[in-house]
Amino acid sequence: MQDAISRREFLARSSAGAASMALFGSGVRAAQSGMFISLPPWAVARNVPWPEQARLAARVGYSGIDWAWGPARQAGVDATRALLAELKVRPTIVNLPGPNPLAGDEAAFQARVPQLEEDAAFAAAIGCRSFQLVLGATVPQGQTKEERWNVVRGRLATLSGILVKHDVRLGLEFLGPLQFRMGRGGGGPPQPFVYTLAETVKLCEASGPNLGATLDAWHWYHSGGTVADILATDRSRVIHVHISDAKAMAPEDVRDNMRWLAGEGIIDLVGFLQALKKIGYEGGVAPETIGPRIPDDMGPEDSARLALDATTAVMRKAGVLG
Repeated sequence: MQDAISRREFLARSSAGAASMALFGSGVRAAQSGMFISLPPWAVARNVPWPEQARLAARVGYSGIDWAWGPARQAGVDATRALLAELKVRPTIVNLPGPNPLAGDEAAFQARVPQLEEDAAFAAAIGCRSFQLVLGATVPQGQTKEERWNVVRGRLATLSGILVKHDVRLGLEFLGPLQFRMGRGGGGPPQPFVYTLAETVKLCEASGPNLGATLDAWHWYHSGGTVADILATDRSRVIHVHISDAKAMAPEDVRDNMRWLAGEGIIDLVGFLQALKKIGYEGGVAPETIGPRIPDDMGPEDSARLALDATTAVMRKAGVLG
């Protein structure tokens, strides 16, 4: 925050801001129900700082932004809320700040927990109701899958209990490609952990009511996911969506930075999106085209527009975008 205030004052101010933002947010939702396209700056508008990221999203035509925690938090509730209201851009989702709470020992996790209360209050105050966190795809050395499951479930339950007080959800992004399941390193063969939609949802159901998947079409496809898997998922368990495409490759050759624009590859994105619509998903769809398809020397406005146009075309083909 720009000014020094006590924790109690911050939470009180954030609660008031959240109530105010709820009025703004309800108007945006009424005008833009269903799925909408959200800008992920790290993927398609690189090297653009906040708040220019938000201005770029509005200028190019995105309805939302997967926003940057640090600079927005530093700017404070009032300035960030005013910026988003002026631009009419939704703060769709943000990475859970701080070290990964699923890594490290229990003491380090517990030490981090109190700060999460303020983090959730800030996110809610600017109108964002979703954090996201990447799940590791393998079991750490020295643990069984059951032991790892119990540790992760316990920590997620703690996170859920804090976030739910602020009406904030947490999306877990599973990692589908074989590369992630083979990355344990030393000490014997890798043990896969959670790397499919179905198992991610199972973990969420065991951990808290406000947990779900950040469903990435790339990871869904490379995990062997099907449209039926999406149709079997309750709408409350899909928090956010990433979209990109893939070329035909042997599983062992796939790397995460080989993504293509939506509609350029072999993933059934029409079926993917139609299944999401059928279960009632309403939320952000972020074009996460990581790799050379959007080269580093392409200007951020050009790359953001390229990703938006490709995503818009696929979503219209699927009949999920007005």
